[in-house]
Amino acid sequence: MRPGTTAGWRRRASRWCRAGGAALIVGSVAFPLSGAARPQIPAPAPAALAAPTAGTLDETYAANRANAAEASRMAAGHGDRHRAAADRSMADPSRRLLAFDGRGAGLATEVFGDLARADRVAVLVPGSDTSLDTYGRFRAAALALHRQLAAQAPDGTHTAVVAWLGYETPGTISTTVATTDRADRAAPKLRALVDDLRGITAPGTRLALLCHSYGSVVCARAADGLDVADIALVGSPGTGAGTVAGLHTGARVWAARGADDWVEHVPHLSADLFGTTVGFGTDPVSPDFGARVFDGGDGGHSDYFDAGSLSLTNLARIALGEITEVTS
Repeated sequence: MRPGTTAGWRRRASRWCRAGGAALIVGSVAFPLSGAARPQIPAPAPAALAAPTAGTLDETYAANRANAAEASRMAAGHGDRHRAAADRSMADPSRRLLAFDGRGAGLATEVFGDLARADRVAVLVPGSDTSLDTYGRFRAAALALHRQLAAQAPDGTHTAVVAWLGYETPGTISTTVATTDRADRAAPKLRALVDDLRGITAPGTRLALLCHSYGSVVCARAADGLDVADIALVGSPGTGAGTVAGLHTGARVWAARGADDWVEHVPHLSADLFGTTVGFGTDPVSPDFGARVFDGGDGGHSDYFDAGSLSLTNLARIALGEITEVTS
């Protein structure tokens, strides 16, 4: 492509935008953006339920759908039609909700597939800017992963995906996205989810964590002793640990970055500022970190779970335990 052509200018502009976006993320720690806080949307407290088992899953799903329906009515009464619609969608009889909390930004844990019969379970952990209001895109990623697992699984293998929006994610441009604070608070909740899944699934069921963007920080903070076979980090800004050994996990740790992912431009540094640790240290796809680096394809930061993508194919192979088939 000759310099000066329209395509060339677009390519350079894309690079400048990605680098600028990365600079904004880092700069937001020292220069936070201000704005009016969104008014709190009324919602009921989460349903009070015992830890789920294979025999009580249907009751758990039904109770959380009922809670979502009530949250929808309360949001509508408050005048928030967007949240009311999001909650109402959650209450659809087809949805399988292990957990639901319509308060604040909202939390939800949704199951795709027959969890009680699954031999392979992939837990999808989202990154920044994921809430009930933006849940549709996260759900689309989980659905794409579930379809890919079903397509690639050997005959007789049952699969399930758990979409875990179980923590308050940071905003992409915020003071929280460049620290481990949200991840540190989320880690016990992720460990509790894995414990619940072990109580639902049959002995020997293979669990894998597939962690996107800031979700990789959450997975890293939860990794110590966690009963999972694999942890895959995609589009990761870092983990807060210098090496895989620093995660204190017996799981295989994988990492990938798409060729067009702007996270490449985020400085992989860590420093103590204003009473907190800013930055996440070693790049997870670098040799120094020690992860099993796999091919993340040609996509950008939001493309890892696109249908037909190489990254999705490799993530499904990891979740299925087909580790010799993962391309690097």
